[in-house]
Amino acid sequence: MADLVLVAGAWLGSWAWDEVTPPLRAAGHQTFPLTLSGLAERQGVPAGQQTHVRDIVDEIERRDLRDVVLVGHSYAGIPVGQAAERIGDRLTRVVFLDSEVPVDGGSFASGWWQGQTAFESVLADNGGDWPPLAPAEFDGQGLTDEQIARLVKGATTHPGRTLTEPAVLSDSLGDLPATYVKCLLDGPEPNDVVAALLTSERWRLVTMATGHWPMFSQPAELAALLAAEAS
Repeated sequence: MADLVLVAGAWLGSWAWDEVTPPLRAAGHQTFPLTLSGLAERQGVPAGQQTHVRDIVDEIERRDLRDVVLVGHSYAGIPVGQAAERIGDRLTRVVFLDSEVPVDGGSFASGWWQGQTAFESVLADNGGDWPPLAPAEFDGQGLTDEQIARLVKGATTHPGRTLTEPAVLSDSLGDLPATYVKCLLDGPEPNDVVAALLTSERWRLVTMATGHWPMFSQPAELAALLAAEAS
């Protein structure tokens, strides 16, 4: 059985996986949902991009985890991808859950769909950090009103330096054993960077018929998918 390290995206903490972990544990897997520095119960802890990479690597090494399936959702794909290449033979597979992926020397901000300048302007208008989404911004993502309310209530401001500092990669992500999960309500196709990585023989694509937050909208289906990847 695998050790699943689960890292949610911007504004979220380990609590985001509360409905996903019970079926995974029932299937015999160990689960380790992780809150990154500066978020949720760790709000106020100073954090940059490499802080989040260290958070993940330190958790795996501190617990001496083996057969690791490392899961990164949304923003967290960037630190997860870097951590995956740093944990060596502890890694069984990395799962990028409707996520960004790291580009050496690039950042979350540099890949922003409206351009880096537009994203950095949002940060500047909010004291250097990224404010959580308003309820209406979750529309069209397959979420119930109750699920949206839970997301909004639990979300915390995301530390801006983690979004603007560059990723550091030693090798090609295409060399990692990886699965990319595309959530179709958030767009039918992966972005160009991911599409290029999917040409690697070590990468594969899986789809979910839901939106960008499947741990809320389809937790049972997501748990089954992750259990399959762990096996």
